[in-house]
Amino acid sequence: MTKNIIPITQERWNNHVLNFHYTSKNYYDVAISHNLNSFNVSFTKRPFDTPITKNFVFNLFQPWNTDVKSWGIIENNNIVAVIETAVEGWSNKLRIPALWIDDAYHRQGIGAALINFAIQRAKDENRRMIIVETQSCNENAIAFYLACGFTLVGFDACCYGNDDIAKKEVLLQFGLQI
Repeated sequence: MTKNIIPITQERWNNHVLNFHYTSKNYYDVAISHNLNSFNVSFTKRPFDTPITKNFVFNLFQPWNTDVKSWGIIENNNIVAVIETAVEGWSNKLRIPALWIDDAYHRQGIGAALINFAIQRAKDENRRMIIVETQSCNENAIAFYLACGFTLVGFDACCYGNDDIAKKEVLLQFGLQI
């Protein structure tokens, strides 16, 4: 299946909607404190009282990303897996705005193959790092990125709203140095 990764063209798939969803039993609790001499930040894995499910949509080829390219697997004229990459020129990074795999294709190595595809693109273009984002409540995505060799490189405690920490939905950035 992974040998079937092909370019997903903007001409054909512009604004194609990807329906994301995930369920998590755990989240990473973000705590920030400071005094006159230091800031302290911790990310502690904790269980939800009951598992949560999140649903959201993402459109391919958003105009705010520069040099956006997508690759994936198409079967019967449908995208079944896709990775979108965007160059962040000023910092020489390659961002992954979207990594999506249809539920029927999970746990077949496709996600790792798509990440490896992005790593090769970054190497070919002499990028210094790959960056991907997820939420502190998406334990499966966090575990996947860590397994692929990414490390936590940053966070935004108010990306989605002023109560992201309380909602247990803090934006986490993971990076992989090339």
